[in-house]
Amino acid sequence: MEFDIKNPELAPGGRLRIEWASQEMPVLQGVYDEFADERPFAGLRISGCMHVTTETANLVVALQAGGADVMLCASNPLSTQDDVAASLVSHYEIPVFAIKGEDNETYHKHIQAVLDHKPNIIMDDGSDVTSTIHKDRRDVMSHVIGGTEETTTGIIRLRAMAADGALEFPMMAVNDALTKHLFDNRYGTGQSTMDGVVRATNYLIAGKTVVVAGYGWCSRGIAMRARGLGGNVIVTEIDPLKALEAVMDGFRVMPMLEAAPIGDIFVSATGNIHVFDRHHFEAMKDGALLANSGHFDVEVNKEALRDMATGEPKRVRPFVDQYVMKDGRKLNLLGEGRLINLAAAEGHPASVMDMSFAGQALSAKYLVDNKGQLENKVYTVPEEVDQRIASIKLQAMGVNIDTLTKRQTQYLNSWQEGT
Repeated sequence: MEFDIKNPELAPGGRLRIEWASQEMPVLQGVYDEFADERPFAGLRISGCMHVTTETANLVVALQAGGADVMLCASNPLSTQDDVAASLVSHYEIPVFAIKGEDNETYHKHIQAVLDHKPNIIMDDGSDVTSTIHKDRRDVMSHVIGGTEETTTGIIRLRAMAADGALEFPMMAVNDALTKHLFDNRYGTGQSTMDGVVRATNYLIAGKTVVVAGYGWCSRGIAMRARGLGGNVIVTEIDPLKALEAVMDGFRVMPMLEAAPIGDIFVSATGNIHVFDRHHFEAMKDGALLANSGHFDVEVNKEALRDMATGEPKRVRPFVDQYVMKDGRKLNLLGEGRLINLAAAEGHPASVMDMSFAGQALSAKYLVDNKGQLENKVYTVPEEVDQRIASIKLQAMGVNIDTLTKRQTQYLNSWQEGT
């Protein structure tokens, strides 16, 4: 079995952490049991390009239980947990190509490795594998039934491909599932991002001014958690409806250039490029922190930072690079501008990834069950899958809910009543 990981000797610790996470993933455990019984992926190859974490490990183990020949690479150079990668190789015999801190050349080499697997199903996080197949690895195309996409950034790329008529197999927009973006994006990203900022810096958030770029589901989660830690939160937006919602949720809203001289901590999770740019850096105060929780390391204009600095950045803490401006101000970039929640912390808690990865697994099964019947476009996760995941999660949490009576159902389905 070929693989490329940091150190196989880390496997025992990784296995303990994988098992610890599994205790908080009852929905995925139910999927595991179902897959082990039905074997929906027997004879199929699945290649995942995802953050190699304890939660992802539980997902790929469930796919393996369903009969899949699974292979995994990292979807971000800083998001791999090396002990988890080692355990997947040593204890589960799942080939992994992922090393925390790998350079870009190694990152792309690892993507090529999972494509050499000639996958039938793709599990993507950022759409790097999907776009690579379409651009450079068309030899893989004939094997692909379809794929799933986990994150906002990836969905943006896929919808652009579909709009251009470039998408050549169906993709499931797992990110758009209600049990994904309403919970994973908001609560998972919110908590894990602030966790990453605190771990990287050991800063007290209380009393600091935290500037959050955007008010989509990820950013609103960050704003909520920053406020919960005592931060004075400013939100910046380009969408008037989202800006209005942020105002009514009690946040200050202003343009980024107005927020730049006020903020102590700046966090972006928009999926767009150069959210923090040269003209913002020129206005920021001495000691400001810059963090990104979007998928790619493009939201902070690192090239402009390097150009404005007097020399090379100084690594002042393991995940803090300090840039000294020509006027003496110091700006601190966290996690090399990559996903701070995975670069400096452990990513989303298992309990919220439980729903997201159950959605991934069941979406993959949906692709197999509907092989040859789907168009080459981006599909939303079926509502019944969302409802099933939510119901199982509530049950696992010990929460019961009401059901409609026959009379109530009749009333709701009638157009003749209600006046």
